[in-house]
Amino acid sequence: MSVMVDRPTQQLRAVQVRRQTAPLRRERPRLYAIDGIRLVAALMVAVHHYAGSWRVDQPDNLVWGRPASEVMPTVFRFATYGWIGVEIFFVISGFVICMSCWGRTPRQFFVSRVIRLYPAYWFAIAFTTAVVVAVPGVWERLKLRDILLNFTMLQSGSGVDSVDGVYWTLWSELRFYLLFMVVVATGLTYRKVVVFCCVWGAAAMLAPVAKFHLLTLVANPDGAWFFIAGLALYLMHRFGQDLLLWGILAMAWLMGQRQLGLRIDNNEHVSGWRGSAVIFTVFLLVMVAIALGATDRIRWRWLVTAGSLTYPLYLLHYVAGTALINRLRDTMDPRLLVAVVIAGFLVLSWLVHRFVEAPVARMLKRGLDTSFARLRNVGAPL
Repeated sequence: MSVMVDRPTQQLRAVQVRRQTAPLRRERPRLYAIDGIRLVAALMVAVHHYAGSWRVDQPDNLVWGRPASEVMPTVFRFATYGWIGVEIFFVISGFVICMSCWGRTPRQFFVSRVIRLYPAYWFAIAFTTAVVVAVPGVWERLKLRDILLNFTMLQSGSGVDSVDGVYWTLWSELRFYLLFMVVVATGLTYRKVVVFCCVWGAAAMLAPVAKFHLLTLVANPDGAWFFIAGLALYLMHRFGQDLLLWGILAMAWLMGQRQLGLRIDNNEHVSGWRGSAVIFTVFLLVMVAIALGATDRIRWRWLVTAGSLTYPLYLLHYVAGTALINRLRDTMDPRLLVAVVIAGFLVLSWLVHRFVEAPVARMLKRGLDTSFARLRNVGAPL
């Protein structure tokens, strides 16, 4: 006797089979293209801070002494859009965090974030403070107690200024990690991540109108949709595309372009919404291509090194770099000076990665693994 199965049931079964066989797709090649995009995003932010922000386009700014649009007008016109590198970081963070956490325990997730974030960050605080002391007159040094609090990475939650203004993004990252750890603790699955994206997106939409401070703090409406886009892209990469994921990504794009406009109105001022939306759209399309395997053939080893420079470069470049430009601005062509300063920070970033990040991360991992093992064994029967 034959059994009749309708088409929707067949499709559902096909989806279930795909979900069940998805672990086989974890062994896809390393996504070298993402390492390259991360470095490009960091360079975009650095050029923006040196030559394209409204702060360096003031007549009496302390970096160039006159508007950056007069010092190097062509560079300024493009550099005004460099701030979008931060939103690119957020999308990539959502993608990479979901990828690196799949199959891990909350303890492993916590350890991986600590050893990734803190070693270079601690060095950056010490280095930037030293530069501010050695090159006075550009940036005001914080009080010692505030500098010390910065080492926790929780200064934004305590209402304390950061040693370097770029650290504001770390506060968004930390809140994302805390939220996502809830999902990690229950075991990551396609369904749970999709539900997380929907619930978080709803909270991010409600927070601005609810005027409930705690909801706004947790939902992080300024960055939520960029992280959500990254999560959806990783699900595409791991499980393949489907209409639901395209819907989440489309919603993230729609809400993201609005956030770009709000950031221009409230902070950046000098760039246009249309240009920002085009850059963001092109980036998302590139990420879709990466997620669907179009760049799997890119296996250039140097991109791994490029990606490793990104985090130290981002942490180190702003306050210290603008202070150096202030002192050296009359010694060479401004465009050459920007290139030289960025090249110098790239070299410093490699040194930090090689001699600070890597060894300190290993020590922290050993120490944390030992501590968690002891915590697990305390009180256990002999």
